[in-house]
Amino acid sequence: MHRRDAMHDGDGVRPRLQAMQIDESCHKDQHRGITLATPDAYATEKPTGTAPADVPPARWTTWEFRAYYLLALVVVSYMIYVPIYLSSESHPQFGRYAHYLVPGWMGGRLRDDSDFQYRLFRDHAAIIGALIVGHSAASAAIRWLAPKLGIAPRHARAAFLLVTGVVYVGALHGVNLVKILLIAAGNYGLMRVGTRLPRPVATTLVWACHVGLLVAVFYLEGVPFGSLVPSWAWLDGYSGLIRRWYISYNFTMLRLVSFTLDAIWASDAYQPPSPSIMPPAKARVQTPHAPEVYTYLSQVMYLLYPPLFLTGPILTFNDFHSQRLVPLSIPWRAVLVYMARCAFAILSVEFLLHYMYVNAIKSARAWDGFTPMQLALLGFWNLEFVWLKLVVPWRTFRLWALLDGVDAPENVIRSITNSPSAILFWRAWHRSYNLWVVRYLYIPLGGAQRQLLASLVVFTFVALWHDLSFTLLAWAWLIVLFIVPEVLGRTLVPARVYEQRAWFRHVRALGTVANLFMMMTANLVGFVVGLDGVQYLWGQLVGTRAGIVCLAELVGILFVAAQLMYEYRTEERRRGVWRNC
Repeated sequence: MHRRDAMHDGDGVRPRLQAMQIDESCHKDQHRGITLATPDAYATEKPTGTAPADVPPARWTTWEFRAYYLLALVVVSYMIYVPIYLSSESHPQFGRYAHYLVPGWMGGRLRDDSDFQYRLFRDHAAIIGALIVGHSAASAAIRWLAPKLGIAPRHARAAFLLVTGVVYVGALHGVNLVKILLIAAGNYGLMRVGTRLPRPVATTLVWACHVGLLVAVFYLEGVPFGSLVPSWAWLDGYSGLIRRWYISYNFTMLRLVSFTLDAIWASDAYQPPSPSIMPPAKARVQTPHAPEVYTYLSQVMYLLYPPLFLTGPILTFNDFHSQRLVPLSIPWRAVLVYMARCAFAILSVEFLLHYMYVNAIKSARAWDGFTPMQLALLGFWNLEFVWLKLVVPWRTFRLWALLDGVDAPENVIRSITNSPSAILFWRAWHRSYNLWVVRYLYIPLGGAQRQLLASLVVFTFVALWHDLSFTLLAWAWLIVLFIVPEVLGRTLVPARVYEQRAWFRHVRALGTVANLFMMMTANLVGFVVGLDGVQYLWGQLVGTRAGIVCLAELVGILFVAAQLMYEYRTEERRRGVWRNC
């Protein structure tokens, strides 16, 4: 494992990193062609290496793939036409969901305003933009001024993080900031106790405490002051811009667990590191710091870090502390490209909201009279909307962190329409959360050696973490159930043995079709129409003649999509681009 260089000040406590040297070649894009469409996991690292010798030749120009392109052109055009047609004012169902629509700005169209999460982000976009500009400018000014004033840059950085974190979260949650600070104090005490316990016992204790606290905070609705002492009820009137402070507590809980477990694991694994450059992202996560690093104030800076506080991406404490001491040198070209990605995501979701009222139709359940294909496309575009509405804030807040010199993991590596595998999908979707879950839950549970058991526990936690509801529990258990066929398929027909056989990619594509049906079903249950809506959809698909014809058409369409997805991944391998998703 790579180690940081840690020299100590006179008090022997505070580590200092050597000046970071980044190989500039990592900032120069190799000839990556079409694979540049996929974002990198980190702005400071490129997923490039040496192309393996056994990669098959490109199929992009074969007659087979030319036929796929023609079919894709027709199908995608139809997929766009159908929701626009269903969203027309002349459609018989329009009146049932029209109350969800508001005046828009694109093409003279009304805009779907039915989704609370995106509406909240959209309504506060100007404030968020001003915060990003102001905070980034202040951060740059502090870095520039500190050396000129004779202040150690890392001391200035620590003070800036502490002050801006307290001010930012105080503005968001008012006096409820006190509750977060008290929880942090209790967590610090838990960490001190955990360092004296056997590692498995300490890990179990941390998880039990924080899962219990998460459930309590949500069920008690943030524990209003008036519920503690009636005479304190007046304090609840000073709850900041977001009165329900507990709606973002699930992200705070992840950071609390990260700080505590990183500290506990460091207590029995830390060794003074040998001189080296700043380690890459994976090593920054895994390299423990000196035990003296894990202080209450360090924890508070981490918990309240403004760019990532509300929605992430999630950064582990070890990684955050490394970057706090020596901010990464993030190329401006990478930042500008990421700005363009953010702008494209925003325009995409705005186009969808102005021309495809699929979320309003879903919310009003205004699908009476829809054909099976129209129902299937309604479900598909609702999944696309869920994906896009989360991509926008995740990328916006990650952009804020990049402007502050912090390289958090990219949350969305792949498009939802470029995910042929259930297992790989979860590595690419909400990636920072996946990395967190793997480090702090999946591996301690036994990892790949107990894959199904660990997956059951992991997805149950993921469901409860999102929302304490039966619908999401059903989603979690469906995901685990649907992973089983893929695991069996990979075991019986492993790619490393059969990939060079002519029949393999076609068999894999057929398996992928089943995967896609199962994953769409599970996610429609969890995030779109619930169990009853999915039962109605599948009833129409398998219970009517038109539905069976539609199902056969969907199998053919998804087969072609799977071939294109895998060829894209093979193209990445040809160009030495490695993404484990």
